This record gives sequence, structure tokens and C-alpha cells, in this order.
Amino acid sequence: MKEKIEFRKAREFGEIIGDTFLFIKQNFAPLMKAFFAMSGIFIVGGMVSAAMAQLQVVGISQTAGKAYNEDIATMLYNFGFNYVFVIIFMICSYTAMYVSVLSYVALYIQKGKQAPSVNEVWGYFKYYFFRVMGSGIVMSLFGVVCFICCLIPGIYVFPMITLFYAIMILENGTLGHSFNRSFKLIKDEWWMTAATMLVVYIIFYAFSMIVQLPSIIIMMVSAFTSGERTITSTYAIVSSISQYISYIFMIIPIISSALIYYNLVERKENLGLFNRIDGFGQGPVQENPIQEEY
Repeated sequence: MKEKIEFRKAREFGEIIGDTFLFIKQNFAPLMKAFFAMSGIFIVGGMVSAAMAQLQVVGISQTAGKAYNEDIATMLYNFGFNYVFVIIFMICSYTAMYVSVLSYVALYIQKGKQAPSVNEVWGYFKYYFFRVMGSGIVMSLFGVVCFICCLIPGIYVFPMITLFYAIMILENGTLGHSFNRSFKLIKDEWWMTAATMLVVYIIFYAFSMIVQLPSIIIMMVSAFTSGERTITSTYAIVSSISQYISYIFMIIPIISSALIYYNLVERKENLGLFNRIDGFGQGPVQENPIQEEY
């Protein structure tokens, strides 16, 4: 059996991707248990709200006798409250996924490469959930503004935004600290970091497309059999379910962001090396413990 993953070390491009999948393999059962315990309710809620919104669109589209026009004004008008719930559950789902996985990683390191229990992850989860949600909304708006102002600034800040969440949980940082720290760590390492994240997200989208393949097939069949009514009730339900199931693969880029974070820290600060030297002959050293205010 291979040695358990050590997060606090420098890695090359391929090692980050390889160790991401190795960590998932070694921790599959406890990681999935913690992931679904914290994120499951939001994923299910997102499925239901998305399906209801899609079914409403199907009804309007069929009544009007024409295909659905996906401009923003029409979506807001047709979805109404359903669309509001879709947004709420999407924000909660992404927040829960990031917090649950990164909390698992933080505890895994703190416990000396031992899988944490669901209760232990829950302690971190309830401490960080609303902090990460609020900060995540701010960072998302920041990223949108960068893309709107000019495409290049948006591309440039994407790696920093991805690292932001790992820093907030793994360092117990505030919004300001995590924001500044992400830019500091990326300095002189942007190309490697961006390239690694690009490959990781391509892998994520490839897995997601496999899960969403049934809905794509249904849409293609409907295009030939239903004429202009390409969006059917079956497609609406299957696409909503498959979309949220594909969110499970977000575990891949989230874990990669933690490995990238420690890779950058090691290259600039060698904290992992110093911790291992200090820890010779001692028990596992706790890293960035959270105050007893869960």
C-alpha cells in the first residue's frame, strides 16, 4: 500500500494531479461520507428547485408553441421564485462542497494523515460555512467585474480566487488576509499554477460531461422527434438531476487547490520542512487549530 499523502511539500505539475486522485482513492469512503453529510441536503434541494424551474419553462414553452429563449430577462420572468431558489441552493451547494472538503483536508493534516470523523468535520463546517459563503459572494463579484472590465484581468485573478478558499480554511484567515495571501503566493508562480488548474478543471468538466451525457442524448432525440419543442419534461428532470450529480466531481479541483496551496507555501516558506524537523520524536503537530467557538 502506498504511503499516505503528505500535503505540506513541494510538487511538480504532474505530482499535484496524481496526488489529487491518490488522496481521493485513499480516503474515498470517509471523504464521501463527510461530503454528502454536509452537502447532500443542498444538492438534493438544488435538484428539486432546478427541476421545478425547468418544468415551468417547459410548460410555458409548450403553451407558446415555440422553443424557449434563454435570455436573462425571460429567465427571471418565467422562473420567478423558482429561479430564486435555484440561485440560493447553488450558492449553498458550492459553499458546502468547498467547506466540507477543505475542512476534511485540514483535519486530515492536523490528525497526522488520519481520516477525520463526520462530527469532527461538522465542527469545522459550521464554523466556516457562513464566513466562506459571504466571502465567496464577494470574490465571485470581484471575478465577474474583472472579466467584464477586460478578459485578461479575469483570467489573471482566477488562480487567486481558487486559492482564496483554501487559504481561508487551511490558515483560518479572514477575507482580507486570504485575498492578500493568495496574491502573495501566486507571485512568480502564476504560469505553473494556472496551467495546473486549467488541466484539473478540464478533467472535472470531462467527468461532468459523462454524467450529463443522458440529458444531452435526450435533447438530441427530442430535436428530431419534437420539432421546435426541444426542451421536454423528461429532459428537464434528467438534466437537473445530472447537473447536480456532476457537482460531486468538484471534489477534484477542491483537493487540487489544497495541494497547490501547500506547494506554493513550501516553495516560498518551507514550512512543511521546518514542521517535520521540529516534529522529530514528537506526536503529530496541530496546524492552525480553530478556537473552541464552534
